[in-house]
Amino acid sequence: MPIKNQHTGFNFRQYAYKQFKHNKPAYVSLYILVILAFVAICAPILANEKPLYIKYKGETFFPAFSFKNNYYLTDSNGDTTKIQLDITEWKQLQFEKVIWAPVPYTPGKSDRLNSDYKSPSGEQKFRDATGNIVPMPARFRHKLGTGSRGEDLLSGLIHGARISLTIGFISMTIATIIGLLLGALAGYFGDNKLTTSRGKFWTVIIGIIIGWFYAFQVRQFNLQDALKTSSSAIIIQLLLSIGILVGIIILFSLIGILVGKLPYLKKQVHIPVDAMVSRTVEIFHSMPTFILILTIAAIARPSLTNIMIIIGLTSWTGIARLTRAEFLRLRNLEYIQAARALGYSEYKIILKHALPNGVAPALVSIAFGIASAILIESSLSFLGIGVPADVVTWGSLVNDGREKYSAWWLVIFPGLAIFITVTVYNLIGEGLRDALDPKQKK
Repeated sequence: MPIKNQHTGFNFRQYAYKQFKHNKPAYVSLYILVILAFVAICAPILANEKPLYIKYKGETFFPAFSFKNNYYLTDSNGDTTKIQLDITEWKQLQFEKVIWAPVPYTPGKSDRLNSDYKSPSGEQKFRDATGNIVPMPARFRHKLGTGSRGEDLLSGLIHGARISLTIGFISMTIATIIGLLLGALAGYFGDNKLTTSRGKFWTVIIGIIIGWFYAFQVRQFNLQDALKTSSSAIIIQLLLSIGILVGIIILFSLIGILVGKLPYLKKQVHIPVDAMVSRTVEIFHSMPTFILILTIAAIARPSLTNIMIIIGLTSWTGIARLTRAEFLRLRNLEYIQAARALGYSEYKIILKHALPNGVAPALVSIAFGIASAILIESSLSFLGIGVPADVVTWGSLVNDGREKYSAWWLVIFPGLAIFITVTVYNLIGEGLRDALDPKQKK
């Protein structure tokens, strides 16, 4: 049965969804991704040493959800007991009622009785409410084993999912914004559709050079110090540098309007947007990206925000190339020509008409990019670079397994989590590629 064309009501989005749904590996991977996202969002509820609900000495409260750190309980005799949430040994208290998290451990928290790498099936010990050391009850057992200091592996995997997915999404959001913007401008305008006066063109070029000098060269020590200080400091300094660059470019653009009125400089010239973006992409491709990320991460202060920014600023080229190729096709279609005929501005046509229809191929690159970002973060965590030492990630868990080769669970389970997550994103990317490929329509 032939597929309807646009004149008979063919809806490509519905067709693409059906094609994606028929791709069983990709469709199942989407459900697995939803489960991983649920685990990441609910990590503080799924793995927490603090009870979700307790009734103690007649008082009812919810330690896992509390923003307070201290509770004062007064009994019938007028005696007051202080409970400090961050240091209380919850498992040694005698509660009237209690509801524990599914995994009653916090990632990175030591369990001295089960230190020195306890295997999932090995002997584990527990100190009860009377202070006696007894065999570990099934409810509190470290189901996937422990690390050198008795850290629970399962709680680390649950909270590590939150770190990995957050880094993947945010870093690729940064890369997507840059890639879509530059790719759209390059594909839509090309090298000969954006014109300006010769005077304004060269004035803006000079403004870009001067702006870059004052925004980044003059302020390089401020940026370096911010990298070593905190995540908020580098964001503030980076935004300040970008503001200086944009402000100087705008100033020189206004000056260029006046310069462009001079007799020789008022001649119209083409701005080679496509060539400039393409050469920038080639420069980024010529760099060894992982080594660049490794170098910056080693210099910068350990911070998840720094890692996300670094990965995002070095991962946009694939999105830009796909967006550029799609816009080269879209700019000559009838509805774009009609929008021009109606007098819409070029930027309104790009944002409201071309971009919603040209973003589909970039989705494939975004899916693969998230998988790549998770791998990069895991590699940096494994090497102990870029991520704070107190943050538990899948890569840091694998790194802990290097200290004792017989602790196989510290390598197998985190490695399996990384493998499953990266495979899921790759399968979704392949499913999107097949569903959005017009050549697959039959």
